[in-house]
Amino acid sequence: MRAVKQLLHFGWQQALSCLFPVVIFASLAITKWVPMPFLPRYDWLLIICLLMQWWMVRAGLETRDELKVISLFHLIGLALELFKVHMGSWSYPEEGFSKVFGVPLYSGFMYASVASYLCQAWRRLEVELVRWPSSWLVVPLASAIYLNFFTHHYWLDIRWWLSALVILVFWKAWVRYEVNGTRYRMPLALSFVLIGFFIWIAENIATYFSAWEYPNQADAWSLVHVGKVSSWLLLVIVSFLIVATLKRVKKSTAESRSFKAEERIPNVQGRYGSGKSYL
Repeated sequence: MRAVKQLLHFGWQQALSCLFPVVIFASLAITKWVPMPFLPRYDWLLIICLLMQWWMVRAGLETRDELKVISLFHLIGLALELFKVHMGSWSYPEEGFSKVFGVPLYSGFMYASVASYLCQAWRRLEVELVRWPSSWLVVPLASAIYLNFFTHHYWLDIRWWLSALVILVFWKAWVRYEVNGTRYRMPLALSFVLIGFFIWIAENIATYFSAWEYPNQADAWSLVHVGKVSSWLLLVIVSFLIVATLKRVKKSTAESRSFKAEERIPNVQGRYGSGKSYL
């Protein structure tokens, strides 16, 4: 029974962390089946995403620092969307005032929602990284993975080589997390695979509700090719590495400020006791 309770508690924390993606999926479903007045569907989706983002910060569900990370992911995702749509990898066939070069601006929020989930889950589960590799390995690897999404259209697709490098670099890395007061751990590479798989499931739901359209779905919806799991896996790795690096930098900066503040506390002797501080 304890295992069941822990699993349910873990699932509930995950569900809360997925609030932004759930709102996006619900909006996709509602706007697909319910005619929206005044504006095209893509524009309503953009308005809903903006309002949701504003409400999450206003309600304290996301911090301003997390908003900065999510905004960064919005730009990264939008750049990828502009390129992929231009190359014909997928399309957004509906009309919209907020479309730029064939890409509706709401699409960036689908990438931002992944960052939102990572930030929320990180805080709720008190995630801690163990044996995290050096930034000299992490940053070039994340950059190479992201660039490969662009360069494979003109050069070799090295995603499998990059996947092998991920396994080598993070072979000894673990992620620790807390569920209802108990600490657990999981190989970091396994967490990448699990998140990537569930995003692939989410992609099937999104394409079913016409969030975007692959060439083989032009006539009728069909299951997204399972090979896309590898693409989402690599994108999740990029997302995780960016969030983890920013959080480590923030933690290091906070610890440095705390250390400097402690150094400024004067030591006094005499009646207050030898070597003791006021505090």
